[in-house]
Order: sequence, then C-alpha cells, then structure tokens
Amino acid sequence: MTTQLTETAKQLIPKARIVSLKTWQGVLPTEIIQLFQIADDEGRYLTDSDLEQLKTSSLVPIFSIEAASLLRDSASEIVDEAREKVLVKYPQITAEGGELYPPARAEACWRDFWHFLRCITYGIAGNSTEFTSSEGLHYMNLLYQELLVPLPAMVLGLESVKAASLKRFAPEKQTELAPYFDHLVSKLKEF
Repeated sequence: MTTQLTETAKQLIPKARIVSLKTWQGVLPTEIIQLFQIADDEGRYLTDSDLEQLKTSSLVPIFSIEAASLLRDSASEIVDEAREKVLVKYPQITAEGGELYPPARAEACWRDFWHFLRCITYGIAGNSTEFTSSEGLHYMNLLYQELLVPLPAMVLGLESVKAASLKRFAPEKQTELAPYFDHLVSKLKEF
C-alpha cells in the first residue's frame, strides 16, 4: 500500500474540517469566537493566552476553561493511551498488510486522535457540544473512504480518547464532559 495521496484525497483534506462555530454566533462575543477560529485555522489547541481571554467572558464557566487546559496539556498521553487500546484490539493493524500499514498511515490516524481531542476541547472551552460542521464531516467521511481508513479502529480510538480524557476528572465532572466526546463519537459512527 502506498503512502502517496491521490488527487481526490488532496482535494478533500482542506474541506474535511470538523469544527464549525456558526451556532456560537449570538451566544459568544465575536472576539471570543475569533480565538477559536484562529486556533482551528492554525490546527492548534487554545494557548494559555487564549484561555486567559476566555476567562474574561462570564459566558464560559471557569471549569470548562480549566478542563480544556488540562486536556490540552495531557493530549500526548491521552493519544498514547487511545493508540494502545486500538493496538490491543487490532494487533495486526500496523503490521505489513494491515489497514494502518505502512507506518505513515498509522501516524496519520494517531494524529487524527490528537485533532479529535483538539476539536473537543474547543467545544468544552466554548461551553457548547455543537462544535462540528456537517459539511466538514461529510468531506472527512469521503476522505476516510478514499484513504480506506479503518473506521471501527477510528471509532474505538475516539472512544478511547474519551475514556483516557475523562479518567482525569472526578466522576461528577466526567458526566459533565462526556457529551462533548459523545457528540463527535456519534458523528464518526455515522460514517
């Protein structure tokens, strides 16, 4: 299996953006929405400076900001834990002939786990489970089909990102945070 991207994949990648902040307009101030948009455009988590600016808005609970910060700071460990769960359930997936072979394919999927968590932290920090773009998810679905991404492994990975993330919080806070993860898990299961 080659790691070269097809022309179709190259065209789909920029369109496969998970986040949409359209539903946030009128709920959060424009300058706050801009923080999220800039971070998403740059493909990065919210910075400490971004989070400090969010604290100036009474519309975002402090816990949401602190949770997004903790998840950002734990992203590498969370992704590592999710990857391990996938490899335990699908031990041959990265072996020669496996669905995530060669190693560049596997790395792209692990990177998606990192991006899934990044997008979820936007929802948490913005205090809205409605953080996805149906159009972007449509293109992501097409991209995954084009690249023959093993969907059951990706869903397990995202569910494992959820489990690894939530265990870092007290039980009552886990209940509060779970819907942000469940929103994206349910969207991925629709692929």
